[in-house]
Amino acid sequence: MESKTKNKIMDQDGIRRAISRISHEILEKNKGTNNLVLIGIRTRGVPLAERIQQRILEFENVQLPLGLLDITLYRDDLSTIDVQPVLHETRVPFSIEGKVVILIDDVLFTGRTVRAALDALIDLGRPQKIQLAVLIDRGHRELPIRADFVGKNVPTSSREIISVCLEETDGRDEVLLLEKI
Repeated sequence: MESKTKNKIMDQDGIRRAISRISHEILEKNKGTNNLVLIGIRTRGVPLAERIQQRILEFENVQLPLGLLDITLYRDDLSTIDVQPVLHETRVPFSIEGKVVILIDDVLFTGRTVRAALDALIDLGRPQKIQLAVLIDRGHRELPIRADFVGKNVPTSSREIISVCLEETDGRDEVLLLEKI
C-alpha cells in the first residue's frame, strides 16, 4: 500500500516541546518522582521513554528506572503477522511490584498495542498503577483505553496514517500525516 505525505504535524522542536510538557505533566500528576518507573514499548516508545527519562533527570536530578517492553507475543493479531514473528528483547531490570509504571508509546490508535502491553506488564508483576504517555493520540479506539499524557491529539480519517520518525530509529525527528493512495 502506497501513501503520500499530506502534512507535517510536528518537527524536531515540536517533538522536543511535547516531550518536555509530558515530562512535566508526569511529575505534576505524581507529585514528583517517588515510586515512578518508565517503560517504553518497542520500537519508538523506547527512544521516547529515554528522552522523557533525560528530561526528568534535568528537571529533578533523579534518574528514573527505564525498561523496554516487547509485546509481540501478546498481540491479538499475532497469527496474521507472520508464521515466525520477530521477537525483540524485553528488558525490565527492576521490580514493578507496587510501582507507578509510566508506559510510553509513540501513537495511540485502536488501543490494541496498549492492551497487549498491559498483559505483558502484568506478567512481570503487580504495579500500584499504570499510566500511559503517548506522543500522538489519533483517535479510532476499538478498546476503552485512553492516555494520561498526550503530546498532541490529531484526529484522523481511516484513510490517513500517522508516521512518527525519531532520530534514534529513523535518522530524523518529525511526525507526518500520510494519506493512503
